[in-house]
Amino acid sequence: MLRVVSVLPPDHAQGTPFDLVVLEHDERRMRRKMLRLMHGDEILVDFPQTITLEDRQVLKLEDGRLVEVIAAEELLYEVRGRDGEHLLRLAWHIGNRHTPAQMEKDRILIKRDHVLKTMLEGLGATVTNVSEPFSAEHGAYHSHSHGDGGHALLNRK
Repeated sequence: MLRVVSVLPPDHAQGTPFDLVVLEHDERRMRRKMLRLMHGDEILVDFPQTITLEDRQVLKLEDGRLVEVIAAEELLYEVRGRDGEHLLRLAWHIGNRHTPAQMEKDRILIKRDHVLKTMLEGLGATVTNVSEPFSAEHGAYHSHSHGDGGHALLNRK
């Protein structure tokens, strides 16, 4: 099984990928994992620390071949507010529920959850079913352990 040796940006200019791997948002966050490519080959990811692969990034294998990462379409809700201030309030309520969210200028994308949909509609949001790639923001808790010395709550004075 071939190993991944590096991750390249979408505009890498190092050649054409020989295959693809299609992954949902949660599947693109990894440290050590075996991935099955579209044409059936398997590769091993073994990074020193956890990373999140973004849509169109490229994995370089130990034999020099390239694999393109594609963000899979997911079943999501598109959340829209009456205006920017309302959307900001909706974002606060979504964040208060520790729900992964993709924040954009005029909308928020979240994974489908009927309880959140009911709450958001009750707050005046327009909530629409969509199916598209999902790239949620990574919260403060994704970068380190809650118990390590760098946690914001442990460094309050």
